[in-house]
Amino acid sequence: MAIERTFSIIKPDATRRNLTGKINAIFEENGLRIVAQKRIWMSRAHAKEFYKVHAARPFYNDLVDFMVSGPVVVQVLEGENAVARNRELMGATNPANAADGTIRKLFAESIEANSVHGSDSPENAAIEIAYFFAGNEIVG
Repeated sequence: MAIERTFSIIKPDATRRNLTGKINAIFEENGLRIVAQKRIWMSRAHAKEFYKVHAARPFYNDLVDFMVSGPVVVQVLEGENAVARNRELMGATNPANAADGTIRKLFAESIEANSVHGSDSPENAAIEIAYFFAGNEIVG
């Protein structure tokens, strides 16, 4: 199995409810190490650029509005098959469809306010990590 890195965001709905520690515990208890982490408040321009892949979709403006509505915690997670492992731990985007025990089943308020974001591929993980972190901020 390959040790890899993935990118994660603990979204505004979760930081507002002080769930960062509980979510981090799930990552760590399931073999993912947090090798970089910072709490930020994304600017509208930053959020629009990060989510530009969704710009043509009807939910884009609502997504940007939500992501700038409060602080987020951006992270780099490391572990065996970290991308797939993180996606498994997050659960389905729609919390109603998420498996029991997943982050979204436990904490999400809605499809939009679903507590976490995670990279969908190693390639996108590298892009997303570089968008938020300088190399010297990642300390594994």
